Amino acid sequence: MNPPEQSKSRTGPRRATAPAQRVLDHFRRIVQALRISSRAAQSRTGLSGAQLFVLQKLAASRNRGLSVNELADQTLTHQSSVSVVAARLVQQGLVSRRRSAGDARRLELSATPAGLAILRKSPKAAQEGLIDGFSRMPESDRIQLAGLLDQLVELAGLSTQQAEMFFESQTAAKPQSAQGKKPRNGT
Repeated sequence: MNPPEQSKSRTGPRRATAPAQRVLDHFRRIVQALRISSRAAQSRTGLSGAQLFVLQKLAASRNRGLSVNELADQTLTHQSSVSVVAARLVQQGLVSRRRSAGDARRLELSATPAGLAILRKSPKAAQEGLIDGFSRMPESDRIQLAGLLDQLVELAGLSTQQAEMFFESQTAAKPQSAQGKKPRNGT
């Protein structure tokens, strides 16, 4: 007789793989939601999901410019990743970059009127739902989930490189701007 974790049930996968399947199904749902959100953003605004998310965070700052580090904090992303996305938005005229009036060493990013106009017709970024759901979990669960995912990534031998924003490759060509202009170069 097979041990319980090896026996196959009539209604589903082997019991030993059931937790793994549940985890992968949840990852699939998250990735699918992010992909659908990114495609909707691209279709309606010409922006990637990551660009839309950054633009939404800048618009939410209420006319207060954000530094790249502050924007990274707002998007829960590494500074280098959000910097690439912001640079693409600046190049498209949807975000402005200027020196702070109070500290000339500080560069601030703000949504431009063109960026705000794009947001009026844009869908909500899926990242907002993930962040909201995660923030509503008890703190002990958030800490445990983060630790377990750290362990899973390490045991799976996944890349330890800095993670890019969802569906925004730092080396990929920039999509057409919402105004229909083609980018001048491939960055």
